[in-house]
Order: sequence, then structure tokens, then C-alpha cells
Amino acid sequence: MNHLEKLKRGLSTVLSALISVAIGLAFGFIILFLLSLSTYASAGEPFTLKQVFDTAYNEGFLRLMKGCFYMVRRGLKTEISQAAPLIMTGLSVAFAFKTGLFNIGAAGQYTLGAFGALYCAIVLKLPWYLCLLASVLFGAVWGAIPGFFKAYFKINEVITSIMFNWIGLYAVNTLIYGGGTGAMYCAKTTKTWVIGSGVYEGTTIPNISVFLSEKPQGLGLYLKDTSIAIFFAIIIAIILYIIINKTTFGYEIRACGHSQTAAKYAGISEKRNIILSMAIAGGLAGFGAGLYYLSGVAEWQPLVSTSLPGFGFDGISVALLASSNPIGVIFSALFIAHIDVGGGYMNASFFPREIADIVSGIIIYLCAFMLLFKTAISKGISRVFGAKKELEGGK
Repeated sequence: MNHLEKLKRGLSTVLSALISVAIGLAFGFIILFLLSLSTYASAGEPFTLKQVFDTAYNEGFLRLMKGCFYMVRRGLKTEISQAAPLIMTGLSVAFAFKTGLFNIGAAGQYTLGAFGALYCAIVLKLPWYLCLLASVLFGAVWGAIPGFFKAYFKINEVITSIMFNWIGLYAVNTLIYGGGTGAMYCAKTTKTWVIGSGVYEGTTIPNISVFLSEKPQGLGLYLKDTSIAIFFAIIIAIILYIIINKTTFGYEIRACGHSQTAAKYAGISEKRNIILSMAIAGGLAGFGAGLYYLSGVAEWQPLVSTSLPGFGFDGISVALLASSNPIGVIFSALFIAHIDVGGGYMNASFFPREIADIVSGIIIYLCAFMLLFKTAISKGISRVFGAKKELEGGK
């Protein structure tokens, strides 16, 4: 592939993603406008369309788009804390896609990773880096099981992943709760014990403040209490990009993704790569849970955690929006986190935060049309470069 083809491919991928985002945001604004119109109409008082538009824009869309910048000190920490696990679950889904697998089990692998990290921190009182390693191992094991069934019994990984999502969730809840007397469970708060406080000091991932001066200025003032977890996620994304595109193992993974039969005839062990791919995908999702819970921003609530973690399913939208490119996953995860935080601030007005989920859902749906967008954009770029060559030839 020459440089021009690489440029066309890269531009078409980025532009098609931006088109999906733009259409999703436009639909979001239309919904906000209709909700605003409904609110004014139900009030029974005279109103103008300008009032409806201004309310939809200022109280809804603007808050959604501002995201963390609506309340910087609090919002920036929240957004970065959410972006780290989103990057990891996005990488989990994207890596499995490269092998031709749909890892819908990232939520369950994330759950097991959270358990591994919290157990090592609260019960074993291990340092945070060993707790992170445990989260990877727990997630990898949970991911390898559907991979094993896929490789040796040809059982669809979607079915087994969904089953293991729920098995993992209720198993973790049962183990943490322990009848109300579990070693990880705080009966007073109905959550796990707070990581990094009291006897659990040293189990929290360090904050960015370790790299800053005693009196940070500017952006450092807002980031000083934010965990360094985001840097681990970005580094993993870069490493994964190199592995997929620059190594023999990455070539084998991609070959299996294109055609398992052809890969087998080329001497590549498709069974080994399927299991290994799902194990790595599970480890990535589990690592995301470790980054989140060991950052001290949340505790697990076994009594109310009856639905699967949203980060696992949001990873699907992150991977699709990034076209399974590990570097693209970083930016799409930051965008999804930004929209989610903005939805939270929008909830402070009379618009529901679920609007952010609707926008994300529409973007996911439009990702199915990204190939169509990419083809149209690629043709447009070819015409532009073709016209340029003709002009140069005329000269």
C-alpha cells in the first residue's frame, strides 16, 4: 500500500467517524428540542420557538457538549477517571474484532477484573500494582473460557460471553456480600471498603500530583487529584497498536480475523489464536476495572449491582467508533466519557441524562454505515487527487 492509499484510508476512516458523531449529535439536539417544546406546551403559557430553541440549546445541548468543562474542577477528574476503563474495554472489544470475534463479554470480564483487584487490595492488602496484575489475570481467565468453547466446540462466542457475563456478575456479588459479613463488604455503606483509606493505604493508584510541584498552577491545579490510570491506558493502547500492526503475532491475529480457514492452511494455529485473543481481550477489560476501582473513585455495591457494568458495553461503541484502531480507541473513549459527563450535568436541568445514551446509541447505529461513508469519502478523495494530477499533467 503506497502513501497515497494510506492517506486516503486514514482520512476516510476519520471523516466517516466524524460524520457518525455529527449525525448523532444532530439527532440528540432534535430530541432536546422536542422535549423542550413539550415542556413549554404542557405549561399552558404563551411561548415562542426561540424560547424553545434557547432552552434546548443552553440547558441541554450546551451542557452535553461542554462535558467536563461545565464544572472543570470536578468534571475533569470524573471524565478522565471514566475514560481510562473505557479505553481498556474499547481495546478489549477491538482486539477481539481483529480475530473475527465479537467479545460481548467485556462486561463480565470487567466484573471479574474488579473482583480480582478489590480482593487483593482489601483482603490481601497488596500494593496497587500487584492488584492491577490480579485484575488482568482474573479478566483473562474469564475471557479465555468462551474462547476455548469457540475454538474446540465451535460454540458462538456471543452466546457463551453473554452467559458468563451474568455468571460472573452474580458470583462476584455473592462473594463480596458474603451474607452481609464478607471481608470485602462494609455493612455500614453497603459497598466494598474504600480503597486507599486507613488500613488500605498504598492500594490506590497514585495521583498525578506525584509529578507536580507542591503548589501546582493552571491545568495541574485541576488534575492534581486525578489518578495516573489514564496514562496506563494510553500506553497499553500504543503497545497494542504496535503488536497488531508490527509483529508476527499481530499478523496471525489479523489473518485469523480475515479467514480462519486460510490461516489454518497457512500454518497458523487458529485454535490457539482464538483462545489467546479472547484471553487478551478479557485481560484488557479486567485491567480497565482495576484502573477504575483502584483509583479510589468508586466502590462496588453488591446489593444494587444487579445490572452489568456499563463500561463493558460502552466499550463496544468505543471500538466501533474507532474502527477497532487502538489509537483511535483513545479518542473515541474520551469522546464517549465527555458526552456521559455532559449528560450528568444536563440532568441538573429538566432534561434527562439518558439523552447522552441516546446520542451514543445513534452513533453506534451509524457505525454500521461507516463502510458506506468510507467508500463515498474515498471516492471523493480519489477525484480530488485525480483532478490535481490532471492539472499538473496539463502544465
